[in-house]
Amino acid sequence: MQLKNIFKAGDNLDFVNELKAQNKKIVFTNGVFDIIHRGHVEYLREAKSLGDVLVVGLNSDSSVKMIKGDKRPIVAEENRAYVLSNLKPVDYVVIFNEDTPYNSIKKILPDILVKGADWAEDKIVGSDIVKQSGGEIKRITFVENNSSTNIIEKIIQLYKK
Repeated sequence: MQLKNIFKAGDNLDFVNELKAQNKKIVFTNGVFDIIHRGHVEYLREAKSLGDVLVVGLNSDSSVKMIKGDKRPIVAEENRAYVLSNLKPVDYVVIFNEDTPYNSIKKILPDILVKGADWAEDKIVGSDIVKQSGGEIKRITFVENNSSTNIIEKIIQLYKK
C-alpha cells in the first residue's frame, strides 16, 4: 500500500524540490512513533506550527530494532507510517533504515529541524547540515509521562499474572 505522502529514504523525493520552488518552509522531525499517544500528537502539532510543511522521518522496523532491541517495534512500520501520514499536522512520512535520519536530512535539507527538548542542540543528528544550509534547529518540550515505553510497561503490569 503506497500512499502519495509516504516514501522510503531511497525513493525519489521530488516533492521536496516542488515545495522549495513554492517557497514553502519545510520542517523535519523524526522518531519511532511506535504506539501513537497524546505526547506524539502534541509534539507533531507544535512542530508543524513552525513552518508550512511537516516531514516526519520514521525509523523502519530494522532501524527500531537497532536502537530499541528485538522486542520493538510493537507496531509494524507500514502501520506506523499509515497512522502518521493521516494525522492532521503531518504532510509527508519518509521511512529510513539507518539508526539515524542523517541521510534523509541531507537529501531534504529542511528549513527547520525539530527534536525534543531533551536533546542538546549539538547532539541532534543533522543539525550540522541544517545550520550549514541556513536552517534552524528547534527543540520542543515533551508532554510528561507520555511515551510508548510507559504504555508498554503499563500493559505489562496490568496483564501480569
